[in-house]
Amino acid sequence: MKPSSSESKKKYHSGFVAIIGRPNVGKSTLINEMIGQKIAIMSDKPQTTRNKIHGVYTTDNSQIVFLDTPGIHKPTSKLGDFMVKSAIGTLGEVDAALFLIDASEGLGGGDRFIIEALKKVKTPVFLIMNKIDKIHPEALLPLIVQYKDLHEWAEVIPISALQGNNINTLLEVLSGYLPEGPQYYPADQVTDHPEQFVCAELIREKILHATREEVPHSIAVAIESMKVQDNGVVNIGAIIFVERDSQKGIVIGKQGALLKEVGKQARRDIELLLGSRVFLELWVKVKKDWRNQERVLKDLGFRND
Repeated sequence: MKPSSSESKKKYHSGFVAIIGRPNVGKSTLINEMIGQKIAIMSDKPQTTRNKIHGVYTTDNSQIVFLDTPGIHKPTSKLGDFMVKSAIGTLGEVDAALFLIDASEGLGGGDRFIIEALKKVKTPVFLIMNKIDKIHPEALLPLIVQYKDLHEWAEVIPISALQGNNINTLLEVLSGYLPEGPQYYPADQVTDHPEQFVCAELIREKILHATREEVPHSIAVAIESMKVQDNGVVNIGAIIFVERDSQKGIVIGKQGALLKEVGKQARRDIELLLGSRVFLELWVKVKKDWRNQERVLKDLGFRND
């Protein structure tokens, strides 16, 4: 006997959704906008997402667990290889995938490479055309046609993650593709990463904004200690790893000015995240060529298993 419409409405739907795309197309911005809180770092520098960030969006009827994968690019180090394998491997673990493109840049070789990988995916794939605020509306339709010729998309949805345009539509349509399932996380939980991970990422984001050239991708941050004092203040000690002595000097800055500013800005974001006052201590250490040392990568949380 077919269930009534009122009975079907009561059924809960949940699932896992990967966000995939070239570096710097706005994946982290999108996931932060969808869940309504900052958990993924944002930067104008490519390849800043290194781990699969799990963001959780929950309503009365559904729960979507988002995986913000590292941008797919040609790897130049073992860390880069980890990032690409991590992104592609995610496609076999999810109920749907969002292929995010930068509409202002148009179709490129990187997009074609990803589309070839997506052709092997059996789950629904959405084409999400981001940054529509940067192009003339008349340029959008020809671009949609160009991408439609390359793959059979479950849905094509133009958005602006930065301005929040069409995000609610995306979430509503996506929820309709989810299978019936349990609520995996409590309604008030927005990520499955421990607070230490998010705090480390927020510190790394501030360094990305403050430094230039080769320094950003040579940075890793590890939380050494995190304790709540009797007065409610959270004491956090973090180590910033770089690959060379010259980079250490850049990150510290003249008379410690850059490191002090990084700490000041990171502390603000961490206080918003934790809802508590924070005392943040930062140290900078050299760990030569850490991006190519498998043991070090595993110690810092980069794993393919």
